Parts: sequence; structure tokens; C-alpha cells
Amino acid sequence: MNNRKLLNFFAPLGLVAAIATSPVVTAGNITAELPSITVSHHGKEVVISRTDAEGSTIPKAYVKTDRHCPPFCIQPMTVVNGVETVGELELLGYLKQIHRGDRKVMVIDSRTPDWIVRGTIPGSVNVPWSKINLDHQGSFNLDIEAEGLDETLEQFGVRIGEGERDFRNAKTLVLFCNGAWCPQSATNIKTLVRLGYPAYKLKWYRGGMQDWVSLGLTTVNY
Repeated sequence: MNNRKLLNFFAPLGLVAAIATSPVVTAGNITAELPSITVSHHGKEVVISRTDAEGSTIPKAYVKTDRHCPPFCIQPMTVVNGVETVGELELLGYLKQIHRGDRKVMVIDSRTPDWIVRGTIPGSVNVPWSKINLDHQGSFNLDIEAEGLDETLEQFGVRIGEGERDFRNAKTLVLFCNGAWCPQSATNIKTLVRLGYPAYKLKWYRGGMQDWVSLGLTTVNY
């Protein structure tokens, strides 16, 4: 049915304005076998798929390539020995686990609020990197721990005793930030391992938001 016929059909229902002004958004498969996945984001179900709309482009925030180093240096493929670097499909797998009720897994957006408002991965939880590391100089010094660090660790399933941290029931964390040039999630992973967090329970989505949006995957405003 073309647009003119749609307008004629819906005019009596008072829906003409919505049809005339709403853009047409189409979705494509993530893989040949995986059309989409459903996740929960702040209590609402969100479908993650890939845009299939003609003319779609990368959001402006991720177009620029000029990144001053330091601190925005290209990160290695392996951030810490024992920490697995994952791609989009693996990340989607963890999001599916969470949606099915697995409370032992968290996907962590390590970015600061000024970036979060531009969109994030559905199903992720924002824990800004500054909740783990505090660095006013922009060098991402691993020796400067943020105030309230233990409260953040408790959110990750770490038990805090009298001067001790028990990581035996720590959750599996999948951390990401803006992309391969962003040190925020990498710095937090290094700090967590140094504090005693089991490396095998930490996963790193190195591609971050820049890779996510370049693949046309769904984002949500936090």
C-alpha cells in the first residue's frame, strides 16, 4: 500500500499527521540466523536489530577521527591477560542471558553522563569510569581510586568485610566505552584486576559505541 492510499485509509481515524511526519524505519538481520534480540532497559523491553533504512549514517558524535593521545590512544586487543575481548555477537549473547534472568552478569557502560545522553547499548548499566578511578589530570592513573569504590564493588557482587573484599561471588562484567581509542573501560578493568577481581569474570567490548553504531545496531537514550 503506497503512502497516498495509507493517508486515505487512516484519515478518518485522525492518524494522518503521524503517518505524514514519522520517518520510515526498517530493520535488518543481525546475522542470517539472528534477526534481533529483546532486552530489558530500565524496565522496558527493547528490540535490538540493525537498521536497514537507506541513507543511514554513523551519528555525528562518532564521525570525527581527531583524538589527542594521550589520553585517547589506541588500545591493544588484550587489555589484561585472562580478560577476554569480545565482539558484538558475544555481547548480544550476554544481553540475552541478562534478559532471561541471569543476575550474575552485567553489561557496563563505563562512560560519563555527557556521553550517555547521546545513546547507549540497550540492556547496559551506566557505571561511569570515575566510580572506580578518579583522575582529574586526564592521564587515567591506575593508582587513584575513586571515593565510594567499595559501594560500586558491592553493586558488582563483591562482599565487603572489615578491611577485606571477597570476590568469590563477583558477577561477570562486560565493560565498554566509546571505542578502541577510549581508555575508560580499559583503565577500569586494569584497576579491578589489581584489586583482586577475577580476570576470567571480566570481558571487554573493545569496539565500544563507535563499532556498535557503525554496524547500525539499536541504541537507546539512557
